[in-house]
Amino acid sequence: MGVIDLCNAPFLCMIKSGAGKRSNESSNVCCVLELNKARIFAMDSTLSVKQVREEVQQTLTGDSFIRPHLRKLSPYQPILPFEVLSTRFGRKPEDIIKLDANENPYGPPPEVFEALGTLKFPYIYPDPESRRLRAALAEDSGLESNYILAGCGADELIDLIMRCVLDPGDKIVDCPPTFTMYEFDANVNGAVVLKVPRNSDFSLDVERIAEIVELEKPKCIFLTSPNNPDGSIINDEILSKILSLPILVVLDEAYIEFSGVESRMKWVKKHENLIVLRTFSKRAGLAGLRVGYGAFPSSIIEYLWRAKQPYNVSVAAEVAACAALENPTYLKNVKDALVLERDRLFKLLKEVPFLNPHPSYSNFILCEVTCGRDAKKLKEDLAKMGVMIRHYNNKELKGYVRVSVGKPEHTDALMECLSRLC
Repeated sequence: MGVIDLCNAPFLCMIKSGAGKRSNESSNVCCVLELNKARIFAMDSTLSVKQVREEVQQTLTGDSFIRPHLRKLSPYQPILPFEVLSTRFGRKPEDIIKLDANENPYGPPPEVFEALGTLKFPYIYPDPESRRLRAALAEDSGLESNYILAGCGADELIDLIMRCVLDPGDKIVDCPPTFTMYEFDANVNGAVVLKVPRNSDFSLDVERIAEIVELEKPKCIFLTSPNNPDGSIINDEILSKILSLPILVVLDEAYIEFSGVESRMKWVKKHENLIVLRTFSKRAGLAGLRVGYGAFPSSIIEYLWRAKQPYNVSVAAEVAACAALENPTYLKNVKDALVLERDRLFKLLKEVPFLNPHPSYSNFILCEVTCGRDAKKLKEDLAKMGVMIRHYNNKELKGYVRVSVGKPEHTDALMECLSRLC
């Protein structure tokens, strides 16, 4: 074994062990030699170059190049798209009621389809700074564009934040049950995940969070408000307490529009340790185009600009997002319709004898499956009838299902299927 550091060396010269003379032999090398700033450190070996080469070729496999911690990584479990569900269940996509991924069933404003249909320059790389989109977001949010960074969905920004903040072995705080992408991305980036489980009512255990921050010195904490999957929100008092701790707080507001609570995007101007993430997936029905954005303190955003991929928001995604923001009336009407249907769905689910729904400030409702029913089987039985809902395997949500809010006709179909299972 050895280390070779070559710098402008015109040739490689080795000294045979114990001989004290130059040689081109490759065995029994044990020397330190400097020629024209070339340094060679080697240990005595009884193997020829040919033998070493053959041994390496015999043992070399593709996964030997992969970072060790990634070989143990479990893949993220995404929700299946329409085309896969259609093939699996033998149903047309339009005959499947998809209430498993919190997508917006109304889709984007008509301006989006028009803008995409008249797209002029798809063969030109997009603006690496997404200037037009950031200007529109500044007008929409009331926060100056220099605090805003756009991404290929909020998921890209979560990973970008971790790549900029975390060294391998650094720690983050996660508060399950919550969005599992935080734990997944932390594992990808070689971080240690410190879990502080939520209380029985899904509220944050702030005292325990403070203890963990003091004892373990984690770099950042990821919070969601409203929280996925239960729909609870973090009030100003709780958020201020967590912001007072020496930790970077990443607040995910993917579902904020449905909560009736104002976004904390403007807070980044007064809190150096706060990042706020948003998305077009739920609000504007653009989940398939992947457009997210975040608000960052000026002292942090500078480094994300340096590290981000240059063309991370596609031409189609930026055009669609800008077009969606041109019709705020449509966005508000869709939001109001979903909130109204959420309240109706909650009341109907309470009447199901084997379900215990939790109040939600989002576009989904978490339900405990009771009366000895199996949550996974309930999900499978509904899927056979063409209605998709979400169930969970993790210990915090064992025995729970989550139902996305759809259109009134989707709710009617769900309740019809549930009635067959009573």
